[in-house]
Amino acid sequence: MRGGAPIKKNLGIFAAIALSVAVIDQAAKAVIAGRFAYSESVPVIRGVFNLVYYGNPGAAFSILASGGALRTVFLAGASIAALVIIGFMARQAASLLQNLSLALIAGGAVGNLIDRVRLGYVVDFLDFQAGAYHWPAFNAADTAITVGVGLAVYSYYLRPGR
Repeated sequence: MRGGAPIKKNLGIFAAIALSVAVIDQAAKAVIAGRFAYSESVPVIRGVFNLVYYGNPGAAFSILASGGALRTVFLAGASIAALVIIGFMARQAASLLQNLSLALIAGGAVGNLIDRVRLGYVVDFLDFQAGAYHWPAFNAADTAITVGVGLAVYSYYLRPGR
C-alpha cells in the first residue's frame, strides 16, 4: 500500500470531486423541487427530452420500489456499505483515472443517499425518450455513477498498459 503525500493528494482530489458531484446533484434537485409540481413534466426537446419531478423509492429503474421503511433502510445501508468499499478502493487507486472514476461513483452515491435519508426516495428529473421508447427518469447522481462505473471498467480492466 502506498502512503504519505501521494495518497493524501489523491484522497484530496477524490474528496473534492465526490463532494462537488454531491453538491451539484443536490442543487439541481432543489431547483427542480422548488420550481416543479410533483409529477410535472416540461418538454425541453419535444419527443426526446423532458425535465420532470419524480420520486423513485427504489433503486435503479425502480427496482425494489415497494417495501416501505425497510426498503429505505436496506437501500441506505447498501449505499453506505458501497461507500466504505469505494473509500478503500480510492486509497489503492493506481491512477488519476481510477481516482476520478471512484470519486464520481462516491459523489453520486452520496447525492442519492442524502435524498433517501431525507425524503425516503430519490428525486429524478431527467427524462429521455425516442419514439415509443421511454427511458426511466434519472438524476445527476445517477449520471455520475454511470460515467464513474464506465471509467472504472476502462481504467481497471480495459486500458492498454494498465
